[in-house]
Amino acid sequence: MIKVHHLSGDEYEVKVGGAAQTTHRVTLRDTDRQRLGGKDVSAERLVEESFRFLLEREPNTSILSGFELPVIRRYFPEYEGEIRKRLKQG
Repeated sequence: MIKVHHLSGDEYEVKVGGAAQTTHRVTLRDTDRQRLGGKDVSAERLVEESFRFLLEREPNTSILSGFELPVIRRYFPEYEGEIRKRLKQG
């Protein structure tokens, strides 16, 4: 279970269920939203799909508690190409 809640401005809270529930604070600037998802993809959808991507690679307890969404590519270089593909399919 992934729940994304817009806090204000560029800030989002993401709650991830599992054996242990975790809460994460994610920053997503609109320029990054458009670059990664295109003009028609909502920030919430991009954040949620990004967490699905992360959860396929690590447990929710290993995901940083606070980060800017583009940081994912530092840990997973395939992130940007993969997230663009996923969002086009949906």
